[in-house]
Amino acid sequence: MAASSTAINLSLLSSSIEKPVSISVVPSNSISLFSKTLLKPASLHASKILLGCAAGKNPIADVIAAQNPNPDAHSLSLDDDDKPREECGVVGIYGDPEASRLCYLALHALQHRGQEGAGIVAVNEGVLQSVTGVGLVSDVFSETKLSQLPGDRAIGHVRYSTAGSSMLKNVQPFVAGYRFGSVGVAHNGNLVNYQVLRAMLEDNGSIFNTSSDTEVVLHLIAISKARPFFLRIVEACEKLEGAYSMVFVTEDKLVAVRDPFGFRPLVMGRRSNGALVFASETCALDLIEATYEREVYPGEVLVVDKDGVQSLCLMRHPQPKACIFEHIYFALPNSVVFGRSVYESRRKFGEILATVAPVDCDVVIAVPDSGVVAALGYAAKAGVPFQQGLIRSHYVGRTFIEPSQKIRDFGVKLKLSPVRAVLEGKRVVVVDDSIVRGTTSSKIVRLLKEAGAKEVHMRIASPPIVASCYYGVDTPSSEELISNRMSVEQIREFIGSDSLSFLPFDSLKELLGSDSPNFCYACFSGKYPVEPKGKVKRLGDFVDDGLNGSIGSIDGGWVEGTTIIQKDEERDLKHKLEEKVSL
Repeated sequence: MAASSTAINLSLLSSSIEKPVSISVVPSNSISLFSKTLLKPASLHASKILLGCAAGKNPIADVIAAQNPNPDAHSLSLDDDDKPREECGVVGIYGDPEASRLCYLALHALQHRGQEGAGIVAVNEGVLQSVTGVGLVSDVFSETKLSQLPGDRAIGHVRYSTAGSSMLKNVQPFVAGYRFGSVGVAHNGNLVNYQVLRAMLEDNGSIFNTSSDTEVVLHLIAISKARPFFLRIVEACEKLEGAYSMVFVTEDKLVAVRDPFGFRPLVMGRRSNGALVFASETCALDLIEATYEREVYPGEVLVVDKDGVQSLCLMRHPQPKACIFEHIYFALPNSVVFGRSVYESRRKFGEILATVAPVDCDVVIAVPDSGVVAALGYAAKAGVPFQQGLIRSHYVGRTFIEPSQKIRDFGVKLKLSPVRAVLEGKRVVVVDDSIVRGTTSSKIVRLLKEAGAKEVHMRIASPPIVASCYYGVDTPSSEELISNRMSVEQIREFIGSDSLSFLPFDSLKELLGSDSPNFCYACFSGKYPVEPKGKVKRLGDFVDDGLNGSIGSIDGGWVEGTTIIQKDEERDLKHKLEEKVSL
């Protein structure tokens, strides 16, 4: 271990603990490490894991979403049917000679988490090589491009656009050089103190090439004086506020980090050859035949290199606040997220709806694809047949040319086609995962009735969404959320259904049982793990009926939050950064 420019006190103790453990009264510049046996990556023989933690705090600031409409008169930009959107997915692989190709396949499995851009960084003979591009994973990567990424370790990323014309330069992973080498990073989440950190870094001479909050992490690593490298990551993450699941790669290491609240998922698995794999969901592990081992724990830093695996507790973390929407909408049904089967969660959501909101009906259908499992649960519990009353087209691109003679509900009709044989003359229960603005739901109801449905009863497999997410999910502002403006009966009238019911909030928490306190429900309750404060970043790029105009630059627009950041907090942060630069 290289000598550190700051004093670091390491005490080694043997233990059989399975999780990183926080030790009270640990100075910010000291780390306690506990040794434990863990299987090593491929071609490594001795096994060890080091557990520890550094004291600190990690409150959440905030970010607010706002729309930037700029419609084009001749073409339509299609989005995902008026739903909240996950920003991205990440992958990291260490110890496999085909790391970049496995990374490519894993990103394909995570394509649902981001469809606007993809990238892979691989390490070969101590050199970080990168390929990034706009579009689907299959569009960005070819045999030729993958052949440019040799090496036994790699990280990858898929993302959604939030930056319009500047999107390409914001496609991750990012790679940067610093005094002791190079580092690549892929990030899922949202650093909500990005503005403050960037301003302080720029005041001290840092130059930014993108408008992504992830670039702040690279600058914080570059100015850190800590040694060895992973302690630079620890030191940088102690300054971050918000949601982040990140994977880093250097010339000789792979590092996985999850924020202390555990908002966004990150799992670890292992291939039969011993290669370690990190991914946002277990579905990525399944495709590349990696066995799921466990989650990366909230507040944990996992360091993988030729000597084995080290596990550090980033800081004493509060009660976890995992995003409940991973189980409602984002994750694939075949994934295990936060230790729970997504399929089983959604099936039980449907069963609860059938119990608390029954209705006389002839058939149960789903809004595909995310409503299917809940609809199966509803149908089984209600004893009513489930049928495919709506067929989703998976071949619609992001933009589509509209005919000169306008077609009503064009965006929805491109994606969803009703099956008249299933619907005509029937009393129909249609199950969807959520209602955001309500505009898509109204068009679906109209579509079903035009196809001959006698009655349409909407059942929503989540509680009403009344507040925006500040922790890495792209949602409209609270003013645009229909459940924040209307009662359930008013929403029913607006969408035109014969009845409407949501999954009761209390029933959701009862289903989660003892795990209930470990989830974030801010979008349903408006109660945030830490209240938003200060100036907040607009995220833009919103969905409306599956239609969306062009997006302005993410650099446009800062709005005031609910609580002003205290000047002394800004001064303290600036002083700390100045001290780092002067050392």
